[in-house]
Amino acid sequence: MLFSKLERKVAFRYLGARRRGFGSVISWVSLIGIMLGVATLIVVMSVMGGFHDTLLSRIVGMNGHVVVYHQDGAITDYDYLIEKMRQNRVVAAHATGIVPIAEGQVMVSANGNNSGAMARGIRMSDLAAKTATGTRIYGKSLDKIRDGELVAGNSLTRSLRVTMGDNVSLISANGGTATPFGTMPRIMSYPVMSSFFMGMYEYDSGYIFMPLETAQKYLNLNDAVTHIDLFLDNPEDTRSVVDALAELLPGGFVVRDWRDLNRGFVGALQVESNVMFLILMLIVIVAAFNIVSSLVMLVKDKSKDIAVLRTFGVSRKSMMKIFILSGTSIGVIGAAFGTILGVLVAIYIEPIRQFFQWITGRDLFPSELYYLSELPSKLVWTDVAGIALIAVALAFLATLYPAWRAAATDPVDVLRNE
Repeated sequence: MLFSKLERKVAFRYLGARRRGFGSVISWVSLIGIMLGVATLIVVMSVMGGFHDTLLSRIVGMNGHVVVYHQDGAITDYDYLIEKMRQNRVVAAHATGIVPIAEGQVMVSANGNNSGAMARGIRMSDLAAKTATGTRIYGKSLDKIRDGELVAGNSLTRSLRVTMGDNVSLISANGGTATPFGTMPRIMSYPVMSSFFMGMYEYDSGYIFMPLETAQKYLNLNDAVTHIDLFLDNPEDTRSVVDALAELLPGGFVVRDWRDLNRGFVGALQVESNVMFLILMLIVIVAAFNIVSSLVMLVKDKSKDIAVLRTFGVSRKSMMKIFILSGTSIGVIGAAFGTILGVLVAIYIEPIRQFFQWITGRDLFPSELYYLSELPSKLVWTDVAGIALIAVALAFLATLYPAWRAAATDPVDVLRNE
């Protein structure tokens, strides 16, 4: 066995000693510090992972994993191009949907209220397929939306004070009328027949969907679209599709995947996650230093016991193992309780947020700031295990110096001074 019966008995006896004064306080501080550090790390990394996955899945899910543009700003004969893409072996193997899109920035006005929005023209069957999971639709079902009718975000309709069937005015500089005084913006009125709630504030407050034909007429695109979205079975595997489309499409077309289109956002999330991990790891490191202090004081306090044990024949190696076991046990116990606490908080993070929000009476997670209506959390068990192991490893490293000091204690000098 790694530790003998004597080593385990002495180590746990020292660990459970009640009269160690200040050293005992430091031991408890170390254990609580490691527990809170591990729990905080698990919760923060879970929330960061939840943010990353939820935001990307919703942003990327609505905009396509691969997007095809044309340098002229409009794609004609898009049905022919889509059929050509579907016949490509690589695209057919990975793409689950190919969707033509016509969109443009507009100003929405109703009841004396104004708001900026993105008007997106899409076939209603494609929109129904994209919003099938996790999106609530109010009013008319999407398959009954006709030419000249709109589907607006739930937050947008509330800010405009619009109910289903009310008209809103869309104002756009695209396709405006040229006059001697400049281009007059294009203004048209449409009824809002449905609203959607995705749970992502950016879309709920800033997007309007309309049938593709309606958008083409309003944006003066004739029979063209602004881009084509491709949805893949595996969002991480975009490179082969991008390369295949680059070879397939004629000159003038630009192919981008979701990483290129959201490079700054994805990079910022990754950097923030790494920085938060390093900063919060300092809590565990400080707790590990407390273990050093606690064990050094324990060695000094138990120097007579160490001398007696050495006189009875306990080896230096056994003395080291006794104090290594004593200190590492603090790390193991703290990591275990911290893991349990962190996992429970990560699982119930949204009810906990709502409870504290109810207690304080303040919005602790404003959707307009964080783009989401709920606090997301994603537990990655490999990360949980890694955090716990790092905490135990730091606790083990913290015991080496005090254990070496205990092993280096000379029993003759100690007993002579008694």
